[in-house]
Amino acid sequence: MGAIRPQRLPATDRLVLRRLGEDDLAFVVALLNDPAWIAHIGDRGVRDRAAARGWIAGGPDAGFRAHGFGLMALDLRGGGPTIGICGLIRRPGLDDADLGYALLPGYRGHGYATEAARAVLAWARDAHGLRRVVAIVAPANVASAHVLARCGFAFERALRMPGDAGTVHLHAVRLDA
Repeated sequence: MGAIRPQRLPATDRLVLRRLGEDDLAFVVALLNDPAWIAHIGDRGVRDRAAARGWIAGGPDAGFRAHGFGLMALDLRGGGPTIGICGLIRRPGLDDADLGYALLPGYRGHGYATEAARAVLAWARDAHGLRRVVAIVAPANVASAHVLARCGFAFERALRMPGDAGTVHLHAVRLDA
């Protein structure tokens, strides 16, 4: 796992966002094999702890090393469990940072994704100086589109991401408005 840069990460009244690490390997395997993740985000082939370690190193950790941000674990405040991930990703084919999030099934529908996304957007603006953030969402993922709308995102267009066969919807929000 990559070295942690000292920086203040976002938090909310109910959530603490933190870097993913060695203690999160079983959580990552569970999240990335959740049927909703596979249906709406895609099968990443992460089936064991070694693959989870590689996913963290090549994704969230690589993002923090290169850009100062990446996907982060969402922990319930007060020592609660890790319930999901949220953060910013630089993706080939997108000019702006992409907001990404996913929750384990038992924690969906409680406002956690919206709460985490809003905190990450404020962090993107205040800590990283970003003025625009995008999000890509599978057309069938209505719940995710609702989260984006609650965070001020507006649909811009349908597109195909490099290397993907399917179409996704691109939503965007201005952070300097």
